[in-house]
Amino acid sequence: MPTAPAADQLRLLDVQDADLRIQQLEHRRATLPVLAQLAELAAEDQALEVERVARGTEASDIRREVTKAEDDVQAVRARKERDEQRLASGGTNAKDLQALQSELEVLTRRLSDLEDIELEAMERLENAERVEDAVTARRAEIATRRGELERARDIEGGAIDEEIAEARAERARAADGLDAGLTALYERLREQRGGIGAAALQGSQCLGCHMTLNPADLRAIEAAAPDQVVRCEECGRILVRRG
Repeated sequence: MPTAPAADQLRLLDVQDADLRIQQLEHRRATLPVLAQLAELAAEDQALEVERVARGTEASDIRREVTKAEDDVQAVRARKERDEQRLASGGTNAKDLQALQSELEVLTRRLSDLEDIELEAMERLENAERVEDAVTARRAEIATRRGELERARDIEGGAIDEEIAEARAERARAADGLDAGLTALYERLREQRGGIGAAALQGSQCLGCHMTLNPADLRAIEAAAPDQVVRCEECGRILVRRG
């Protein structure tokens, strides 16, 4: 059974208290509600960025459709106007007149169809741009809200960081000069047992696992020399006797 000064074993409880406080503060720091809110906004913003790219691509494609439709309408309209001018100018024989009138009928129908295509494309472009603008506006709202939450995170996190620094300073003072073997055993047990490597013996109960020791184990512990490092038979942690 290893040994360490009884006073060092008592001080180990102060180290344990500081370690638990640090562990709790770090957990609190990592689970601040504001962090979950920021994560949700980041996920939404990422999805909106995908949507923005998709809608931007869609709008760009439709703009090309609108430009082509406008060019087609302009070309047919110009051809129709030329034919109407020729028809109005007279001097055309009957055969050419009939052909010109037939062409004008075709151009009129074609122009109507193209104008419908142009109008439909413009409506689709307007809808795509409206969605794109809505996405951009929502991302701007998210950016503003994220800025607010980040400031809140920094304030809350900064306050906790100060508490952690204080706890670490207390821990350093409590651990200063402790028996090296005792410290090494404590650190190993703390890592293995959820952050608790040492606990006080209160009556017949280990405050690490809160189990009551059987009479035989308790008698063996009570009979051990003050500098002997004893461990709980239930959880294996260092059991500190307060005397």
